[in-house]
Amino acid sequence: MGKNCFFLVARPLLSIQSQFVEFANHGSLEKHGFARSRVWSIDPDPPPFSANSSSQACVDLILKHSEEEVKIWPHRYEFRLRITLGPGGDLMLTSRIRNTNTDGKSFAFTFAYHTYFAVSDISEVRVEGLETLDYLDNLKDKERFTEQGDAITFESEVDKVYLSTPTKIAILDHERKRTFVLRKDGLPDAVVWNPWDKKAKAMADFGDDEYKHMLCVEAACVEKPIILKPGEEWRGRQEISAVPSSYCSGQLDPKKVFQSD
Repeated sequence: MGKNCFFLVARPLLSIQSQFVEFANHGSLEKHGFARSRVWSIDPDPPPFSANSSSQACVDLILKHSEEEVKIWPHRYEFRLRITLGPGGDLMLTSRIRNTNTDGKSFAFTFAYHTYFAVSDISEVRVEGLETLDYLDNLKDKERFTEQGDAITFESEVDKVYLSTPTKIAILDHERKRTFVLRKDGLPDAVVWNPWDKKAKAMADFGDDEYKHMLCVEAACVEKPIILKPGEEWRGRQEISAVPSSYCSGQLDPKKVFQSD
């Protein structure tokens, strides 16, 4: 599952790819952007860590344009990614993308953290926090709809981009009595995807039955591309934590999760 993953943490739980440039029409660029398939370097000059970083494990990675990339996307950029793992296992990804063009040109891009969550059984999973929101359905030529259910459940293939989403989303795995809480900043949209059986069988790097045990919920910026002038920088952040409870257990009320700081 996801053999081209840029970053992998706690493989039984989740895997993450960083997608840049993504979703928008960028001609000859690969479907999910080029950042996920490039070789990154350790950042030799990272920005200062926060005061409470002594209890965290952090690493800073950096990706810059190459002359080969400039041929297919004629812009120069600097992409810095900070990966932070908290003492309780919380994972935070902070991305900073800067326009380093010297020709005075702005550029636009869209972005997503392509996050695969491992679940016990997709039919026993609920996603809370996206109800009543508008979404673009990629299975229906990006037609716009409004979510009608009180939560998202799964009975067939899903590929939707939810718009103007809250800063917190919960993925509830009833069977394992575990809830993933996804917090995000600078990423107004959220992608929800599961290929289901037919598409899973058609994917070369995806097991025929793996769709039953995964769900992709992505913090993203899709509807309105980010535009950077030379010298400008964009920041986006995603934090994931796992709570040993579920909606059914009564130990966690998802609505309170969304309302908390």
